[in-house]
Amino acid sequence: MTVRPKRSHRAARFAIALMASVVVTPHLIDPASAWDIVYDPSNYGQNVLQAARALEQINNQITSLQNEAQMLINQARDLTSLSHSSLQQIQQSVQRTQQLLGQAQSLAFDVGQIDQAFQQRYGNIPLSASDADLVAGARSRWQTTVGGLQDALRVQAGVVGNVDANNAEMATLVGQSQGATGALQAAQAGNQLLALQSQQLSDLIAVMSANGRAAALSEAERATAAEQGREQRRRFLTPGAGYQPGNARMFSN
Repeated sequence: MTVRPKRSHRAARFAIALMASVVVTPHLIDPASAWDIVYDPSNYGQNVLQAARALEQINNQITSLQNEAQMLINQARDLTSLSHSSLQQIQQSVQRTQQLLGQAQSLAFDVGQIDQAFQQRYGNIPLSASDADLVAGARSRWQTTVGGLQDALRVQAGVVGNVDANNAEMATLVGQSQGATGALQAAQAGNQLLALQSQQLSDLIAVMSANGRAAALSEAERATAAEQGREQRRRFLTPGAGYQPGNARMFSN
């Protein structure tokens, strides 16, 4: 019966010791050691890789913005208009040539007038015309031919007068084209050069037209003069209508 009390004392001591250990243990733990950072190499490498990728994306975005800015600058240059215009000078040259063509003497560059003139003054000579009418018609045709030759020379002189102005304008346009800052300026300079070339071609056409008019009038006068000569010879050889001999005295009594 004496063994039971010993076991009860031992159990009581163990319980007291266990309770003491539970109470004392929190005071034995170091607070600093409870907040230690654990180093994870794998997690650190992933973070560095993510940061590098983010930096690369930022660099790509900066490069893209720089390219877009340069593109806008280039577009602005391409859309810059040419400050020089040769339109007024070209129009003045064309107007001078047109004015000379419009001053054609006697027979203008008009289809209706040409047809009417050839019906009245050129072609067949009317058999009923008097000698005075034949002479007047021949003189009128001669004056028209001379006027056509003078008109051709005046047109040639006017075109030659345009040469110096055209050469100066061409040099200016070539300089503008070579110094163009963008596509629009280069295109506008090229278009003005084409316009200047067209004006020079129109001058050439005007000269050819004036020369052709003068040559045609000369040939028409020659053909009509030949026809008139045949008519006058026919009249001269016609009995009773030509030369009538008469008595002539050199000295009077």
